[in-house]
Amino acid sequence: MFPSVLSTDSVPLNMSGGNRVTEFILLSFPCPREMQILLFGVFSLTYVLTLMGNGSIIWAVRLDHQLHTPMYILLAHFSFLEICYVNTTVPNMLANFLSETKTISFTACFLQFYFFFSTGITEPFFLSLMAFDRYLAICQPLHYPTIMTGHFCIKLVLFCWVTGFLCFPLPIYFMTQLPFCGPNVIDHFICDPGPLLALTCVHSPKLELSFSIIPSLAIFLTFPFILGSYALVFRAVLQVPSAAGRKKAFSTCGSHLTVVSLFFGTVLVMYITPTSGHITTTQKIVTLFYSVFTPLVNPLIYSLRNKEMKTALKKVQLAMKILPNKWDSVSKPALKS
Repeated sequence: MFPSVLSTDSVPLNMSGGNRVTEFILLSFPCPREMQILLFGVFSLTYVLTLMGNGSIIWAVRLDHQLHTPMYILLAHFSFLEICYVNTTVPNMLANFLSETKTISFTACFLQFYFFFSTGITEPFFLSLMAFDRYLAICQPLHYPTIMTGHFCIKLVLFCWVTGFLCFPLPIYFMTQLPFCGPNVIDHFICDPGPLLALTCVHSPKLELSFSIIPSLAIFLTFPFILGSYALVFRAVLQVPSAAGRKKAFSTCGSHLTVVSLFFGTVLVMYITPTSGHITTTQKIVTLFYSVFTPLVNPLIYSLRNKEMKTALKKVQLAMKILPNKWDSVSKPALKS
């Protein structure tokens, strides 16, 4: 989601030959063949469950008209973002587990780089927008319907998507223009800027700085905004006279804060990890957590403590059962005729 600690001192640069690298080798998780197959099974299951969980939330919001409110529209877009996010890394990682060569082409590597970090950096913008929505709903309830209209909500959603996907095109383009002389081995399961810059023939401090500044700005602008929004929300909730009202508000905001904690907690761990020693293993584990397991648990966090979402998910489950029966009733007469 965010670049690992950028260091180009760990891999020797091969200045001889000057041939441009056409593919990279993603080492992923080096281990015996049996363990690779086991990891393939585990991450395949995780991948399918992630798609099902986030897809269910999207369908629930679409099918249940009671969920056609800004809060659930934002949640549906966030779930779609999570689906896009896991699709940037997991399919290639699964193929890597079964591959003997573990290679990825130059173009595919940088495409993965772009989409992985673009979807990753879009996430804090969405979390900020969701916090802003809760602030308006709880702290400004009388003005909320007039401010957070459907049209304005879609504008904010588009702003998050466009901003996230406009952060990295130029730095990545300039990075592709650098000469890669080899070696072409990346000790990671994704194309990360740190290992990639280590494989270039020339040092590029400005590029290293840009890949550090962009995610840092995203983190340190959105995180205080989210904390400030929820601080105001909790102050307003404590003044609610009804215990049931306080419980419902705390339940909704608690789900959001849990997701925020998972996201920013793992990102901050990445930033405070020491730059010496076995950092690569630590970085891979942390990256694996926020790129694979966080999208898996987010649907559970949002659905388990939300009665409206539980009800809508039951409707989705019922619709899934009804569809095969309808298909059978339509197809059987057709087969008889």
